[in-house]
Amino acid sequence: MTPRGIRADEDAEDLDVEEVLALVNEDNGQHTPADHVPAPAPHATGSDQPDRHQPDEHEPDRHSADRHSPDQHKSDRHHKATPWPEAREIAARAARAAQTGPRAAGRAPVSVPLDAALGLALAAPLTASTDLPSFDTSAMDGWAIAGPGPWAVRKEGVLAGHAEPEPLTDGEAVRIATGARIPPDTTAVLRSEHGRTDTKGQLHATREVQPGQDIRPRGQECRSGDHLLAVGTLVTPAVLGLAAAAGYDTLTAVPRPRVQVLVLGDELLTSGLPHDGLIRDALGPMLPPWLRALGAEVTAVRRLGDDAKALHKALTTSAADLIVTTGGTAAGPVDHVHPTLRRIGAELLVDSVKVRPGHPMLLARIKENQHLVGLPGNPLAAVSGLLTLAEPLLRTLAARPAPEPYTLPLRDAAHGHPYDTRLIPVVLRGDHAVPLHYHGPAMLRGMAAADAVAVVPPGGIRAGQEAELLDLPWAMAGIEVCFT
Repeated sequence: MTPRGIRADEDAEDLDVEEVLALVNEDNGQHTPADHVPAPAPHATGSDQPDRHQPDEHEPDRHSADRHSPDQHKSDRHHKATPWPEAREIAARAARAAQTGPRAAGRAPVSVPLDAALGLALAAPLTASTDLPSFDTSAMDGWAIAGPGPWAVRKEGVLAGHAEPEPLTDGEAVRIATGARIPPDTTAVLRSEHGRTDTKGQLHATREVQPGQDIRPRGQECRSGDHLLAVGTLVTPAVLGLAAAAGYDTLTAVPRPRVQVLVLGDELLTSGLPHDGLIRDALGPMLPPWLRALGAEVTAVRRLGDDAKALHKALTTSAADLIVTTGGTAAGPVDHVHPTLRRIGAELLVDSVKVRPGHPMLLARIKENQHLVGLPGNPLAAVSGLLTLAEPLLRTLAARPAPEPYTLPLRDAAHGHPYDTRLIPVVLRGDHAVPLHYHGPAMLRGMAAADAVAVVPPGGIRAGQEAELLDLPWAMAGIEVCFT
């Protein structure tokens, strides 16, 4: 079926995929994706057979460069695009190579104070430096008792943090606080609610007493030298607590990858309302906290405009492990990323990806231990680039564990691209995911409400079918967004 408003002989490649889908949805709100990959529309040459090698519509970058380019350029660009799963694996492999190369010393493990270690990965096993607990302690407020009751109660009690108290004798008890050292020869701890004193000051148990009850014996949790946590464990608040209890002041961890953000584009405003062809920069405010959420240390955010010389200088002088650029990844007159990478001899590892939005993203190796991720200028397309290339690269550099893949059924159908993977923001509702609207390349309204991103294969997913989901950092754990 031809969407309303599109001639049968019109070149659909010049339309954005989201615009085409919107027109389809207007004609048939109950449309469900086909089980097969649909063929593209035939050329306007009168041919009766569709050209099955014709690429899908080009998703324009910020400068819409290909509107002045020949169709062959678009065909070549789509032909060399990397499949989405392969692009993610290439990014992870690039990071592994950077970690193991002869110049990987900059990524050597560091000793980090506990208050700065949240979100890092352990670079050395955590072993117990003492027994936990390091002495027998009371697990409850009550009385330490010796022998059978009733018991005569000492006048002075035992508090946490004090030296070892005097031993008890049979028939004797002493008030004790949670965490206090157990007096020698104690039989058990009688909880406050399980004892009463008579008029003569004698303590009586109101429940049967078992030897050893409510006493935490020395070494109950671990013995000195025990292996507690493995290399690669993500430092969470609980890990910090365990490390402190085990006697650590610092942790040996993998340092955060250093990231520099270069915002390109003369048309971007940093404040106020859009005017006179200028638009607000959405990526400058969004990228640094998102990159921190992925475990990075953002060392700088620089606004270069559309200046080839400034971009060249920035790339050749940066000491970051990863440089992230925004926009300029197409082939227009002010798209300087590709020419600059060629000029400095960088190696293109990924040059566009079969994913929508975000098709014109790229990954390059500038030096043995330095990479560049080029994000498209459209905001949601840039998010796609973060999820596709930046996330696996940064995760691997930071030695964080890969998230376990999972799937959920989609409540509603998700329209697919004929050839490429699509990434669609979703919210999680019980045992299913709900696709969100406003997911065009330039839109952030859907992503701002999302819990995760659904990975939609070519051809789409019917309502009720399972979809692979990528969690967003703040939805996964919450601690990453606190990085500073």
